[in-house]
Amino acid sequence: MSELDLSKVDRRIVERLIRSGQVDEKAWEKHLKSLSDSADRAVPVESALDNEDIDDEDDAED
Repeated sequence: MSELDLSKVDRRIVERLIRSGQVDEKAWEKHLKSLSDSADRAVPVESALDNEDIDDEDDAED
């Protein structure tokens, strides 16, 4: 297997590759520690749920 760019791989895939021995857990930990903290760039997200659609589906099942 060629050298894997850990910055391009999803966490779940890396966990599977660690279990199968294809990625070294220490290399993954080192990669995680090298990531910068971007919390200062986070933005709050608001959402609203329209319960009317959900209630209609529940009534149809009754």
